[in-house]
Amino acid sequence: MENLLNVALAQIAPVWLDKKATLEKIETTIIEAAKNGSELIVFGEALLPGYPFWLAYTEGAAWDLKVNKELHAHYARNSIQIEAGELDGIRKLAKEHHISIYLGIMERAKDRGGHSLYCSLVYIDQQGEIKSVHRKLQPTYDERLTWAPGDGNGLQVHPLKQFTVGGLNCWENWMPLPRTALYGQGENLHIAVWPGNLNNTKDITRFIARESRSYVISVSSLMQKKDFPKNTPHLDKILDKAPEVLGNGGSCIAGPDGEWLVEPVVNKEGLIYHTLDFNRIYEERQNFDAVGHYSRPDVTKLTVNRERQSTVVIED
Repeated sequence: MENLLNVALAQIAPVWLDKKATLEKIETTIIEAAKNGSELIVFGEALLPGYPFWLAYTEGAAWDLKVNKELHAHYARNSIQIEAGELDGIRKLAKEHHISIYLGIMERAKDRGGHSLYCSLVYIDQQGEIKSVHRKLQPTYDERLTWAPGDGNGLQVHPLKQFTVGGLNCWENWMPLPRTALYGQGENLHIAVWPGNLNNTKDITRFIARESRSYVISVSSLMQKKDFPKNTPHLDKILDKAPEVLGNGGSCIAGPDGEWLVEPVVNKEGLIYHTLDFNRIYEERQNFDAVGHYSRPDVTKLTVNRERQSTVVIED
């Protein structure tokens, strides 16, 4: 039925900073979700190849510290360059299994020189086409030591059966204007991806749902000390101050009334399944629609620049 959508939340740990192994784990998870009838699967922020946890434990802000330089170089080598076809295997699976995918990656963007890293949320449709790559607008706190700020090009929504889906990375979900940019394009299924903690998802998921009268899917990754590969550079220094659990999950789903459909799941790896009914969106929009009948564009209006930013424009 076109009004029903089967979704899967992939609450998994990366093979930290190992691009090849993490890709293999993601592909296996996609196949499993598809076999169970999922039409959309969502992965956490920066899952491929992992979140830069070391910054909090290795004097991340210190100038010219060899540890940070070597870890950053390792991170860059294991980040994704989409133009080189590094997501082609995932795209093939999306088409083969007719499943849409939201995937959090570290993008080493060729159109920005190919060396800086962007926290990007990639949407791949059921035909295996990459329809948007949203680079996180503002990295949070110590993330700015290794991630570059993105642009508005990825503030896009996409049709999926009767739904219109869009997504944001982590604390972008706290930013009212990027949320509004998606609402105004008709979003009614909001994807919020996180590096992995209940304290991020437990409040904002329900708030966005109640504000937008949309479904909200929050997906977090997992990370424990045991998930760090033994060949990680300077592993001893990272583990010396790291807690046993760095990311405990908290993936969840809220309905258009702001109530839980799937309460946050903590410290459990695997797929979480649910079926969404589009009719619930119309029911909740009857008395409130933030960009529709309850808005006043003659008084307040948002302008969005979706131009992909680049330092160089070549004119041959």
